[in-house]
Amino acid sequence: MNAASPLAASQLRARAEAAAAALPALLLSAERLAAALQPGAHGLRRPGVGEDFWQYRPAAPGDTMRQIDWRRSARSDATFVREQELETAHSAIIWVSAGQGMDWTGDRSRPTKRARAELLAMALTLVLLRGGEKVGVSGRPPQAGRAQADRIAHDLLAQEPAPGDADLPGTGDLRPLRRMILIGDFLTDPAPVAGYLRTAASQGIAGALLQVLDPVEEAFPFSGAVRFRSAAGGLRHETRNADALRDAYLDRLAAQREALERAASAAGWRFGTHDTGSAPGQALLWLHGALAG
Repeated sequence: MNAASPLAASQLRARAEAAAAALPALLLSAERLAAALQPGAHGLRRPGVGEDFWQYRPAAPGDTMRQIDWRRSARSDATFVREQELETAHSAIIWVSAGQGMDWTGDRSRPTKRARAELLAMALTLVLLRGGEKVGVSGRPPQAGRAQADRIAHDLLAQEPAPGDADLPGTGDLRPLRRMILIGDFLTDPAPVAGYLRTAASQGIAGALLQVLDPVEEAFPFSGAVRFRSAAGGLRHETRNADALRDAYLDRLAAQREALERAASAAGWRFGTHDTGSAPGQALLWLHGALAG
């Protein structure tokens, strides 16, 4: 194995120091956001040990006297058992895109797409951990407990940028019956995303896809002469009349979202959108609801 170059080692150290410095702020912001949601285990929609009511059913041989709901039984000639909905700890994997376009914001008063995605990922992590679930970031095994929150926050902040504008989680994250949350801008070719979701669905993995965009990307408020360039520099376009491109751009964005929606629906996943000009609470609520089914 070749020794790391001094430059590579210094870059790694700088990233680690930056992640450590940003860790308290991310955790504090995520704690505040997560506090808006009531944590709890997700029901599996079948009878078992849990707190939420599932159904009444007629008593059967083998049922104990403690299982009988005498109040419900008193309203009829039959004897009924009250069943609760089964609750178990799940395993969830959360992935935040490291595509270079995620580091962009259209206004310095707004967070970058990456910063908002990290906040949502961390807040969702806290909510799930408080509900007794196991959570991990892509590439790491899911674990339970408060210490896992610190590890996930560090991993999110220390993530290296992808070489281009597009990336996807590795197939090593795919394990039967896991749930996954993918957060990114998803502005590149949707075909690889659709392929990944098909592979996940074939293993019984459900989840949600959240597209995070800047308001500028939502509205295309450009006019006059503009030079466009992708974050990674692979795409460039110059125009003297940006106004004339607006309708075509918005149509293209709508088509992109329709393709992502179709891919998610076909895989049994959920697809949602969020812009960094909006408060993050609604997006967190949507993510939590998407995991709950």
